[in-house]
Amino acid sequence: MRATRLSIPLCIELISLLVFLSLQIGFIAYSEDKPLKPVPKEYADKHMPEGWWTDPKTIEAGRRVYEGRVKFKIKPEEKKKCAECHGVDGQPIKWDARDFTDPKRMNRFTDNYWFWRISEGVPTTNMPAWKDLLTEEQIWQAIAYEHTFSHDGNPAPHEH
Repeated sequence: MRATRLSIPLCIELISLLVFLSLQIGFIAYSEDKPLKPVPKEYADKHMPEGWWTDPKTIEAGRRVYEGRVKFKIKPEEKKKCAECHGVDGQPIKWDARDFTDPKRMNRFTDNYWFWRISEGVPTTNMPAWKDLLTEEQIWQAIAYEHTFSHDGNPAPHEH
């Protein structure tokens, strides 16, 4: 069998890619363990409406929001949906999107923290602000649906 030799530029490119991927994985692992930022005052009193964590109608409405099958408050240039980054099953498609299937990660978020991050977006990531596209009701519905991903697809109270 004859060995294939790689050119020096190709080797450098492959090494650079491996270093980059290692750093990204390390950053993601680190960011999951560091303390969460405090919820701003304007979001501190926002909470999931009573009974919505487990309400089938709310969760179904949240699924439609998550899949982008709702009427937006304003007409965006391009129809967007949560599933484009977070995946149809809550497992991310994009590298910097949260994995909604991980109970440990999802249990870290209070309802008002979750609402704040969806409303305002997350700086230095691709997570956009949704407050100008969705109503507060639609955001809560999406949160209730997203929460089911960390409970094997089942509705569950968020008592963390």
